[in-house]
Amino acid sequence: MAKKFMGEDEELSLFKPPPGASPLAERMRPKTFEEFAGQGHLVGQDGVIRRMLERSSIRSMILWGPPGSGKTTLARLLATRLSADFVQINAISSGVKDLREIIDAAEKSRGIGRRTVLFIDEIHRFNKSQQAALLKSVENGTLVLIGATTENPSFEVISPLLSRSSVYVLESLTREDLAALLDRALEEDEIIKGTSVTPDAREELITQSGGDARVMLNTLEVAYDISDFGEGGAVITRDLVKEAYQTHHYRYDRAGEEHYNTISAFIKSVRGSDPDAAVYYLARMLEAGEDPKFIARRLIVLASEDIGNAEPYALTLATAAFTAVDYVGMPEASLILAQAATYLSSCPKSNASYMAIQSAFSEVRRRPGVAIPMHLRNAPTKLMKEIGYGKEYKYSHDSPDHFIEQNFLPDELKDAVFYEPTEIGRESALRKYLENKWKKRRGKS
Repeated sequence: MAKKFMGEDEELSLFKPPPGASPLAERMRPKTFEEFAGQGHLVGQDGVIRRMLERSSIRSMILWGPPGSGKTTLARLLATRLSADFVQINAISSGVKDLREIIDAAEKSRGIGRRTVLFIDEIHRFNKSQQAALLKSVENGTLVLIGATTENPSFEVISPLLSRSSVYVLESLTREDLAALLDRALEEDEIIKGTSVTPDAREELITQSGGDARVMLNTLEVAYDISDFGEGGAVITRDLVKEAYQTHHYRYDRAGEEHYNTISAFIKSVRGSDPDAAVYYLARMLEAGEDPKFIARRLIVLASEDIGNAEPYALTLATAAFTAVDYVGMPEASLILAQAATYLSSCPKSNASYMAIQSAFSEVRRRPGVAIPMHLRNAPTKLMKEIGYGKEYKYSHDSPDHFIEQNFLPDELKDAVFYEPTEIGRESALRKYLENKWKKRRGKS
């Protein structure tokens, strides 16, 4: 059989990317501020960035926000509106050598009256020396730096660079923003327009995206690719969306901002006696892969700091929970942590022990050299006994009620009260006992 040879045009067409080669998220990237979803506080009619653009006056900035909130798109739109050269690099794969080359090119462009916008994605991945290499060119205007980060720039960006930049916070896209973006994709994209999405599939797309536009659009595209095409085109159901998602997308980094935000919300919920909120944040952390022993350790601290003697058993339970979590591991550890978190949330609260040690620390630091009373000192030798060590100490158990009032503090502090029990939980009984025994406490009621 004769071999068929393709013509030149036909052969080249094999290497031409099909219309759908770019991901849907890239195809739907806004070309104008009117198409830009969300962030009205920055790019809306009264937004700070919009107002700066109207004056063609833009300064270097750090865009801090979660994935899929529009940081890269915003940087590109800014460069377009400024008619500036746009250079994009990723901090993971770029170094000081790359920065120097970009700065050299920017200086040449500046010489002919063109501005250069340098967009650095994941700028928090740059080390201090890499960030410092940007300082001069940012300060003298050679570059308009736009750094994007999902981490708190206060911790990740060096102070000199922060002082030369404005920090703008981008928020997760709202349900309304995502819905509008979804509608635009279904109406305008050349590949998927006309696709039917059932109401429950639409809900699933929006809810499970976690406010990340890129995640939603990528999932929509996968669902489209695996859908059955009928006479009326593709129909995307909720089951298809679930299959496309496969795994949930959690905005959580065990060393990043959301890690600290979530554990903070968890601890504050337990402290605030809300077991429902506590178990919710517990579930979020565990589902995202947080180390269960990290959570258990935080509960041990909380048991003393926030519950204390209002319910002394809380510390025992929290400590036992840590041991049990260490023994069994996940997923069963989630049951143990849930028991501990809900119990500690439901306990009466007192920070009297915490306040006592803080007050004592303050006094110790204020007067570090105060002498310990002679009658409380240890007297292991004859000489020590002869000079008065331990003299006139009264053994408490010699009294019928095992209490003898005597001064245990240095003379300068003999009337000090550091621990002030509350009237809450079991601490109420401790308060009554101490007030009954100590004259110095009776006036504290």
